[in-house]
Amino acid sequence: MSSMAVRDYIKSNFLFGNDGGISDDTSLLEAGVLDSTGVMELVAFLEERFAITIRDQDLVPDNLDSIRQIAALVDRRLEA
Repeated sequence: MSSMAVRDYIKSNFLFGNDGGISDDTSLLEAGVLDSTGVMELVAFLEERFAITIRDQDLVPDNLDSIRQIAALVDRRLEA
């Protein structure tokens, strides 16, 4: 469920409603979908939408580079 919410948010806010062929494993950083400002906007969305806290140590590309990695981070934070 978190991956669909993440995909919808990215599609609406960064891709202007067109997913542009972005898969769940596409590097959002390499594809130019997210930059540092976009990452902070995404983190604010995740914290509000899922009522979680993203810690400073979570702010690494391994957690935020693809829809799949972002959804996995959300799932881990929900379990914590």
